[in-house]
Amino acid sequence: MLVDHQAFQFANMHSHDPQIVVGNTIALAKTAKVFGVPTILTTVNEDSGGYILKGIQDVFPTQKPLNRSYINAWQDSRLVEAVVKSGRRKLLIAGLWTEVCVAMPALQAKGEGYDVYVVTDASGGVSAEAHSMAVERMRQGGIKPITWLAVLCEWQRDWARQDTVRALATILTEHGGGSGVAIGWEWQLLAAGKSQ
Repeated sequence: MLVDHQAFQFANMHSHDPQIVVGNTIALAKTAKVFGVPTILTTVNEDSGGYILKGIQDVFPTQKPLNRSYINAWQDSRLVEAVVKSGRRKLLIAGLWTEVCVAMPALQAKGEGYDVYVVTDASGGVSAEAHSMAVERMRQGGIKPITWLAVLCEWQRDWARQDTVRALATILTEHGGGSGVAIGWEWQLLAAGKSQ
């Protein structure tokens, strides 16, 4: 679930550099697509708050985000129906703001028996303290914090899985910071070795 990654939500997000959260969220979306993981997009008050970030929408160009008025996305029956329809009992949630739009549905889903993970570096709060306290609150409630890069590596499990490795290397090169630089360097070495 990618919850409310909208421009007006970023306007009051001060826990992280906004560009880092944008890049991490787009990387997470791309990774989910590579592995065919059902992904639910949401917005809140889209008419006044704007659309989901273009970079996320570009990953799922035909998917219309579920727009709602509820603060807690889990209170929207369409969202819960989409989760049930996916057949998944393990949820990954990222969104803005951590202390509200992430914590509320995460805690409610956990209370209803879902195994919930929160992607902390694809989420952000109104302050560093708000984000930190929300993660701690969720952790105490049995929700597992994780980062987008850890998600990518857990889903890949083995770099010998050739069907996904090239797409993931591209995601890492585009969004992986130092890891992306290292992957790019390895590709250059491999290309040089093949040409000799």
